[in-house]
Amino acid sequence: MSAPKLVRLTPDMPIPFAGNRVTTVSAALAARFAEGDSLLVLQDSGELLHIPRTVGEIAEAAVGRAQDAFHRMGRVSDADITQFFAAFARALQSDSVWPNIAAANAADVEDARKRGRSTTRLAVSEAMRRDMIAGLLQWRDANSSRGKVIERIDHPGWTLEQVTAPLGVVGFVFEGRPNVFADATGVLRGGNTVVFRIGSDALRTARAIMAEALEPALKAAGLPAGAVSLVDSAEHAAGWAMFADPRLALAVARGSGPAVSQLGAVARQAGTPVSLHGTGGAWIVADPSADGRRFTEAVFHSLDRKVCNTLNVCCIVRERADELVPLFLEALERAGERRGGGCKLHVVAGDEAVLPADWRGARVTVRRAEGERDEARVETLAEDHLGREWEWEETPEVTLKIVGDVAEAVALFNRFSPRFAACLIAEDALAQGRFFDAVDAPFVGDGFTRWVDGQYALNRPELGLSNWQNGRLLARGGVLAGDSVFTVRARVTQTDPSLDRSGQPGALSKDTEIHVVRGTGQTRT
Repeated sequence: MSAPKLVRLTPDMPIPFAGNRVTTVSAALAARFAEGDSLLVLQDSGELLHIPRTVGEIAEAAVGRAQDAFHRMGRVSDADITQFFAAFARALQSDSVWPNIAAANAADVEDARKRGRSTTRLAVSEAMRRDMIAGLLQWRDANSSRGKVIERIDHPGWTLEQVTAPLGVVGFVFEGRPNVFADATGVLRGGNTVVFRIGSDALRTARAIMAEALEPALKAAGLPAGAVSLVDSAEHAAGWAMFADPRLALAVARGSGPAVSQLGAVARQAGTPVSLHGTGGAWIVADPSADGRRFTEAVFHSLDRKVCNTLNVCCIVRERADELVPLFLEALERAGERRGGGCKLHVVAGDEAVLPADWRGARVTVRRAEGERDEARVETLAEDHLGREWEWEETPEVTLKIVGDVAEAVALFNRFSPRFAACLIAEDALAQGRFFDAVDAPFVGDGFTRWVDGQYALNRPELGLSNWQNGRLLARGGVLAGDSVFTVRARVTQTDPSLDRSGQPGALSKDTEIHVVRGTGQTRT
């Protein structure tokens, strides 16, 4: 017998969650909710998420298209998938296609600006176009991750192989960054399919890319039409509905920290594994042995634009502060000039004395998403706010902290940061080793922070860069790429038809030989 469905909500209606806790329905939510809608109750917070019926149907249909396509991907050859990436890249290269995408993007950018939204990552450019094409060509030339034998054990009379296989439908929610299309489609290389929702700021751009380039490429290569599916809705609820669908094999979210955490909670409740990429912000630490020029260049080249691997916090040891703080400020000013304006500095309360007087009393025009604002050039913040990530548009914005030694900087990083990317500027090799062992981050370097990128560092467009804010990852790197989305199947070949396990197991004969092959190596026992 099926359970009755929720058809209405009333103000102050109690909703239980987390076993023994209760939240209540607001009057506004009760007024919006209609028969056919859905209500998600987040068990970790009691937050009530309303999914209108029409939005839920859009998400359900998109996931269904991707699932149907996945069931047909087993009949698609690796050569067909190669052809898809080649055709997609050609479409983006075409001067008859790209202007239509650029026009749609221009409309998105204009609307976003009117609403005071950030457009730093939204606006397409020739550089973004080149990067998208380069990413697609990397996937065109990449080897397939399906069908690889990663382990073989030869038993007497039978052989077992561990074989990689496609994972399934990957659900992907990301902010308004059109270039992520090249990243998201990478999961097709291994025989998976993808369904995604893009931020409402970039929805016109997404529709244009789908219609002008991506869908024609799927058709030209003979891939199932739903292999890449768009949840065509501007509603946040569309992302919730998609992540609540148990047909997803993996849920990936990129964007702001709170939104990503919320999406992760939705997916986990549906029993779907999640890969979350929300907060970022890199740290640079200057060791007592730091070379001044290397330090200056690391700071400058880590502030070319605002993304997750941009420098966010700089720690300088007190014994070198007189020399390195002026170099840090010089690099920060140069970074602002490169963006066509000034710069903004936050300093931990108590460390203001290291700054020149002309910095402490200065004003600056800061370019925010909502427009230009006159602000103090330097502001103080409490030490326990070191984890705050500065989301700047054209005015580079960072935090400075003076520390007693590198160990103090590492302790602050491990306690307050999202545990994402850290770089130590040091000429002392032993200091570098100690830093690597002590800092709790998946990405560790000795220069500029902007190297943390799948396409730049690994030649593989990424789905996201994982931080360790919610715990370390199990048996995988911090870069989630299309070729790392797979599962493992076991396949047995029996050569002895008389094999039987009804008798008592005995010890292996000394003449029995078992071959175990892992990766490129082989062990014999």
